Amino acid sequence: MSLVNRRHVLGALAASPIASLGIGAFPSSARAQAQAIGLITPNVCMVMPEVTEGPYYLDENLVRADITEDRQGIPMRLQMQVVTADCQPIENARVDVWHCDAEGNYSGYANQGSDGVLDTSDQVFLRGTQMTKADGTVTFQTIYPGWYRGRTTHIHYKVYLDEKTLLTSQIFFPDALSEYLFQSVTPYNNREAKRDTTNSNDWIASEAGSGAYAAVREQPEYYDAALVVGVASDAVSVPASMPGGAGGPPPGGPSGAGPQDGTNSAGVFVPSKT
Repeated sequence: MSLVNRRHVLGALAASPIASLGIGAFPSSARAQAQAIGLITPNVCMVMPEVTEGPYYLDENLVRADITEDRQGIPMRLQMQVVTADCQPIENARVDVWHCDAEGNYSGYANQGSDGVLDTSDQVFLRGTQMTKADGTVTFQTIYPGWYRGRTTHIHYKVYLDEKTLLTSQIFFPDALSEYLFQSVTPYNNREAKRDTTNSNDWIASEAGSGAYAAVREQPEYYDAALVVGVASDAVSVPASMPGGAGGPPPGGPSGAGPQDGTNSAGVFVPSKT
């Protein structure tokens, strides 16, 4: 398949409304098109423009596939595939992911939780880094993320192509699946509060677009989530902000632990692969 055709297919998949459904069967034609150009799923996120980093990024150089640590929740395998705008896999790109636990708390920060006293500043759960393989893929073992006030369910990620070329975005999940887990499964349903934000009224999810939703498949013992990330060779992250409202931090927020000015740490690029 020519580069022009590959670019057309990638763009068409990214613009398809099936991406926002996230769960269930894709049309056979979409699966066939994705497979023909070497993609792991028809769900494609063309990350232009990027969305906010948010206030909870920490560059800990945590090279590892399993980021779960002691966090309780539904196991999830997160697969990401980094490709160019011409749908060529990008090898040796650095992919960082981080997200909250089932109760809406991030590692690395104090003054969290509904009572504002939880301190995780000395912990690094649900954070990790992988380098993409020859086919552009990375795989993380984690749990299905929870929620916190003002945000829908999401996972943050960064992709570094080199020390200066990087992008930042977020992965979103089907509301129907999230709602089922949050109402029916421990520890997600241990919380008295009800979530106030869904995909439809989260402005960051709206900004990211339908291509930012993971394709989710139920397996016997875990959920399989996959997303293709198409990047431009000249992608450069802009300084992130600490927005309020739908982009704000969990209740309590950070209290001095970790970077809070929204700056990127691209100077520290390639962590040890051992």
